[in-house]
Amino acid sequence: MSTADQYPPARRDDLVEDLHGRAVADPYRWLEDAGTPETQEWSRAQDALWSAYHDQAAERLADGPFATEKLTARLLQLLDAGFVSPPAWRGDRRFFTRRSGDQEHPVVVVVDPDGTERVLIDPVTLSDDGTTTLDAWQPSKEGHLVAYQVSTGGTEESVLRVLDVTTGDDVDGPVDRARYSPVAWVPGGQSFYYVRRLDPAGLPCDEHQYHRRVWWHQLGTDPSEDVEVFGAGLPMTNYYGVQVSLDGRWLVVSASQGTAPRTDVWIADLTTSTLQAPAFADVVVGVDAETRAWVDIDGRLYVHTDLDAPRGRLAWADPTTPQDWHPLLAEDPEAVLTDTEIVDGPDGHPAALLASWERHAVSEITVHDLATGGRTGEVALPGLGSVGALVTRPEGGTEVWFSYTDHTTVPTVYRWTHGTDAATLWAEPPGVLADLPDVTVERLTATSADGTLIRAFVVAPATLVTPAPTILYGYGGFQVSLNPGYSASRLAWVEAGGVYVEANLRGGGEEGEAWHRDGMRGNKQNVFDDLHAVAQALITGGWTTSEQLAVWGGSNGGLLVGAAITQQPQTYAAAVCSAPLLDMVRYQRFGLGATWSEEYGDADVPEELDWLLSYSPYHRVQPGTAYPATVFTIFEGDTRVDTLHARKMAAALQAATTRTLADAPVLVRLESGVGHGGRALSRSVALIVDEMQFVADRLTHPQAGGPS
Repeated sequence: MSTADQYPPARRDDLVEDLHGRAVADPYRWLEDAGTPETQEWSRAQDALWSAYHDQAAERLADGPFATEKLTARLLQLLDAGFVSPPAWRGDRRFFTRRSGDQEHPVVVVVDPDGTERVLIDPVTLSDDGTTTLDAWQPSKEGHLVAYQVSTGGTEESVLRVLDVTTGDDVDGPVDRARYSPVAWVPGGQSFYYVRRLDPAGLPCDEHQYHRRVWWHQLGTDPSEDVEVFGAGLPMTNYYGVQVSLDGRWLVVSASQGTAPRTDVWIADLTTSTLQAPAFADVVVGVDAETRAWVDIDGRLYVHTDLDAPRGRLAWADPTTPQDWHPLLAEDPEAVLTDTEIVDGPDGHPAALLASWERHAVSEITVHDLATGGRTGEVALPGLGSVGALVTRPEGGTEVWFSYTDHTTVPTVYRWTHGTDAATLWAEPPGVLADLPDVTVERLTATSADGTLIRAFVVAPATLVTPAPTILYGYGGFQVSLNPGYSASRLAWVEAGGVYVEANLRGGGEEGEAWHRDGMRGNKQNVFDDLHAVAQALITGGWTTSEQLAVWGGSNGGLLVGAAITQQPQTYAAAVCSAPLLDMVRYQRFGLGATWSEEYGDADVPEELDWLLSYSPYHRVQPGTAYPATVFTIFEGDTRVDTLHARKMAAALQAATTRTLADAPVLVRLESGVGHGGRALSRSVALIVDEMQFVADRLTHPQAGGPS
């Protein structure tokens, strides 16, 4: 029985295009335009449907752990510890970010030479409604200035300014079009290099988000006078990195075309050319590999690359001969090299190399001889968890700082000193550590369709009654690794008796670049097969049943969810699909989609269109299918993934499913004033509450779903 009449009406057009000889239907293309009266009317009706369902679900859950006030309070309690970052040392000052339990956004804090601690940047003071977010910040090499970028309404359209650290006043900017812009200060703080898009005037509308260049900016001058130093003639979708060595001699620029796993790197000697016109030499260009390069305190050019080493290796070169690489750390057969730092010995000279690795998604740190790369020791960590970036003083020193977290440990900062075997606690979050539920963490293994072993973290109550309501979370793309980490929502779910599973799928970075490439482009189906395998392992292993299993993911993970419910709808009772990518034929035309073709494929290429059509969730919706209950959570300010994907998919599912609105509702939750990325704490908690309540309601009240 069709249930289309129970949902808001959605006109279904007989639109079929011939794309390279393939007949491709697109019946809901009219929903791509959010501004038309028809789309707005449909969206208002979807809002009303969500609100009616949400109110009734909240009433059904009112006596248990998922009651709105109780769940909100528990999430806030689990988040009350807040957050603190490792220190960034500049001269005699140190900078870090911190969020207390009651703060909506993290703030930037500076500690002056005399030990005085001050809040330097607080996004809440920059807007009355809390929708301003701090996107990035970078102190000058001397620590007397900070370049910082903020955006509003979730748009991520960063505006760059510079403030005086002593007074806290802005002394330069605003500079617009600075989204995803690194800042590299020149010593003295009178100028810096940064990345900015070209003026959109004269560019086609669909290219306004692209055409980045590297610029040189002199403090106090109009940004319109900034000098373009790099990027002309290169692909419009390029992203750039930029660094200046501590002594100011070397400028390093990197470029990646969109999110392609390839990086070109150049270096310029600023003592033999001007700041405005650096003369670049190739470090590595035109090679199918990712490379990060920098000139360190010892004057060597270091190169961290996956060239001929999918799990990563480290080499060094003389910056004057940047293509003459000397091996230092070889590729490990199992662990992925994630970061390195040089550490001084007791005599104040560089003596050791610290390296962090991820072995099957769990971090470890090793110590090496700086001259030979030979391993000389390791740093004991508090548990089986995740380590953040290694941080040293730019001028050198015997100390290294890093963050650590695991499934039951809030992120804390540790310090390791040369010559010791273990790191010591340096800083804890400023808030109150909550009492945590008694949980267990296990590694589940499953065999994918092609025989590949897939691992997953299973977090469950110490005393578990099985089969249990289970959330299966995944991402599987863009080299993103799902590592052990503290999560308030995960702990709240497990505390209520559920099981939470994070799957390490191909497409991620858990096993290196080969693992990533096995889940991208024409291999994307591997990612979905991996998820299917983990779901089946959970069911056959007795952890859960298909009637008690929910799949959850966002962004690229939303694509994963869309594939899960269209390829194996019978496996899941519920799905949370957040900020999703779902129409894989037209994704390149919207948001930042043009930068992702190296990850997914190009629909303008016949063979690659076939890849995309083979799994595109919107195009795989089949009338007469019993689809699981699904909520699409989308955000009006999202400039990365257009909300049109969820609108079109929701309309298609609502029309196609054989399950009733009461049995398995398909709903859209639209939120204004936020976007794809950062948001205020209260907004984050409210979203999690709504999503968790949807899952809890669907897994415990499957016959009482629809609004009356």
